[in-house]
Amino acid sequence: MSRREELYVKKIKDGTVIDHIAPGHALDVLRILGIDGKGGVVVSIAMNVSSKKFGKKDIVKIEGRELAPKELDKIALIAPSATINIVQDFCVTKKEKVRLPTAIGGIVRCANPACVSNSKEPVEPTFGVESSEPLRLRCHFCRRIMEKGDVLKQF
Repeated sequence: MSRREELYVKKIKDGTVIDHIAPGHALDVLRILGIDGKGGVVVSIAMNVSSKKFGKKDIVKIEGRELAPKELDKIALIAPSATINIVQDFCVTKKEKVRLPTAIGGIVRCANPACVSNSKEPVEPTFGVESSEPLRLRCHFCRRIMEKGDVLKQF
């Protein structure tokens, strides 16, 4: 290779690597996953590193943990171009791009306090995904549009 490659963060033996996060959003990804540094999970973060595809990107490595499907949906809300790599014994055994489904439920609440989904009625907040980039969610009940900032306020 003519160009020198650098590792910003050491390889992990087992766990999950979340790559291609929009620059500046690695801490948001940790917040939506409920990782606050107090639980003993080893986490490595690289922010604003060079990316051939995007110019700049963030990377999060979580040792000893594979993400649940609902967690992948949460990541897709704020990092729609993220790639999830499952690592076992220092090798990537599975690689997939996050996909935001056409409808989501039970992940976020409607930002409209008067929405029936925020009342004491037994209904789950449900949204249609109108756009992933920029994020636009439409509440199934009150039709209010929510954007990335509305979602991030909830985590």
